[in-house]
Amino acid sequence: MIALTLDRIAEITQTALGGSARPDTVVDGPVVIDSRQVAPGALFVALGGERVDGHDFAATAVGAGAVAVLASRPIDEPHLLVDGGDDEVVAALARLASYVARQLGDPERGSEAAQIVGVTGSSGKTTTKDLIAQVVDHTGPTVAPAGSFNNEIGHPLTVLRADEGTRNLVLEVAARGIGHIAHLCKVAPPRIGVVLNVGSAHMGEFGDREAIAKAKGELVESLPPGSDTPGRGGVAVLNADDPRVRAMASRTSARVVLYGTGEDADVRATDVVLGRTGAPAFTLNLGGRSAQVTLSLVGAHQVHNALATAAAAAELGMDIDEIARALGEATPVSRWRMEVTEHGGTTFVNDAYNANPESMRAALTTLGALAEGRRSIAVLAHMAELGEDGDQAHERIGALAAETGVAHLIVVGDQARGIAAGAERAAADGNWQGESIRVPDAEAAAAALRERMRAGDVIIVKGSRVAALEKVVDLITEEDAQ
Repeated sequence: MIALTLDRIAEITQTALGGSARPDTVVDGPVVIDSRQVAPGALFVALGGERVDGHDFAATAVGAGAVAVLASRPIDEPHLLVDGGDDEVVAALARLASYVARQLGDPERGSEAAQIVGVTGSSGKTTTKDLIAQVVDHTGPTVAPAGSFNNEIGHPLTVLRADEGTRNLVLEVAARGIGHIAHLCKVAPPRIGVVLNVGSAHMGEFGDREAIAKAKGELVESLPPGSDTPGRGGVAVLNADDPRVRAMASRTSARVVLYGTGEDADVRATDVVLGRTGAPAFTLNLGGRSAQVTLSLVGAHQVHNALATAAAAAELGMDIDEIARALGEATPVSRWRMEVTEHGGTTFVNDAYNANPESMRAALTTLGALAEGRRSIAVLAHMAELGEDGDQAHERIGALAAETGVAHLIVVGDQARGIAAGAERAAADGNWQGESIRVPDAEAAAAALRERMRAGDVIIVKGSRVAALEKVVDLITEEDAQ
């Protein structure tokens, strides 16, 4: 974070100094909510929780070097006290992040101003955020969240990692309801907004895709007006191949850049091929020039993530050759997202972080490409928050798994029973010769997989976060290591 005195932070956050806090003490370290992450000069944010209360760790945090605690109740340690509970602590955190973001992104800083990029979409946000961060880091120091740190707490904490040397701030913004993305964009106003897709994720909460599109479009609505001056003005980077995303062009005064595979896309992929490793290659077309790109990331769906990245990078001053080279060098960053590993002659694709119908289809399509000439096994759990269409959506995924030709389909948990039903219907119709197995949890899935897998197989593991299917791969590899 940029260095600030406690009295200035109190003014920004609308808090009061308490305990032994001295007004002229400077916070020049990280802002953290975990006392184990405290470093000298830090500000420790004390949040309550179901099992632990951050205030109980205030002394530990100060002992480790924190100069003060942002707190919702008086404590002995130097602190900044909010008028209210946890919600007010989060609000104070947002006010501090908003101040820092505006200071760093002030256009008056010229070439020293930080460029803020916001990324949203129903799927692919984290992977694309990681891609953009890796690529634009070639233009200067870049800050991006770890994993999916994209809510009202993780978002400001990421912003507060930026300092005077930061040139790019790449932020993932997520929504659980209308107004969430608008709020995050007020905390750190982006100049470039990237919208990937409008899918079925959180359908149960939003009700329909139009509501999801309304929420995702809050990102482009937050952008400043466009400008013909390079490096100035808002830019909306929109997926031309998704009609609902494309339609967001009418909701922004920013300059619109379309990416996709169609001829009218400003940033376009042609000649797309998927290699035997599952990594795609394509010709990147941008600004009247073209360059070859071969990704290290697995899955045909990564092409659109790469195009979105290329569009954002071009707006930040990179030329097509630099972009193509940086895309080719980019590697997976966040865990359990199409994470490919080899173990005992078997290929594991660990995509266990989350699941929705679109990402399930992409994962199974990738499995089919990777397993060409080899046996494949799918370990699948349910897709959460799909609403009324949930049963049918699960059955369609089961039918697709059967169409992919998996030898064994291991379905985890009762909520995923529709996946098994879809595959079993395909078997009854004579369209699938594989085996469907229903198990209660990740531990049972690992046991069932252990009995069936053999060297040379390609195995994909995917489900919603609550299923914790990453345990399946961990259990098997840990057993073999013993």
